Amino acid sequence: MMRMVRILRDLLLTALILLFLGLVVVHLDKSHEEAMSGRPRVIDGDTLVLDGKRIRLVGVDAPELRQVCRRDQQDWPCGVEARDRLAALTGDAPATCEADGSDRYGRLLAVCTVHNLNLNAAMVGAGYAIAFGDYETEQDAAKRDHLGLWAGTFDAPRTWRQTHGGMDETSHIPEGWLGTTITRLGDRLTTLLSGLWND
Repeated sequence: MMRMVRILRDLLLTALILLFLGLVVVHLDKSHEEAMSGRPRVIDGDTLVLDGKRIRLVGVDAPELRQVCRRDQQDWPCGVEARDRLAALTGDAPATCEADGSDRYGRLLAVCTVHNLNLNAAMVGAGYAIAFGDYETEQDAAKRDHLGLWAGTFDAPRTWRQTHGGMDETSHIPEGWLGTTITRLGDRLTTLLSGLWND
């Protein structure tokens, strides 16, 4: 029995090493990424302008400015509040955005930070945007705690756009999705291996 456990442990360790090497290879070429910094102008809950370039926060979808949601049995301007929340998070501080591609409307798809705060994750975590290809963990926490949109009822922003003649978008799958997947698999394997070694 112990021999089988050692063989299984060695196989898992080999798989972990191969996944790590794959992650290194995926992240070696970052030359196509575009980084920019400066004071952003917030357009709505998931769009801002920086250095004259329109940037869409990748992996999230916030209500449109004209979108109205329901909370405490009343209408509330969730689109305006989402924009205001993003503006409050950015404040007067400079933002750094790392874009990795663009959407079909020519907006750069980026992860943006202010003072090391990931704006994409913060918007979903506060309940003012929903996961749109990433940030499911933050969304689960916002749902559980009934934050922002999750404190009432709302149409998903994509559904709202479709019924109100807005731009149609599909979920964002960042170009680095393979690296993210490998990282998540590596984390799970590490947890599994830790359990085996501790037995």
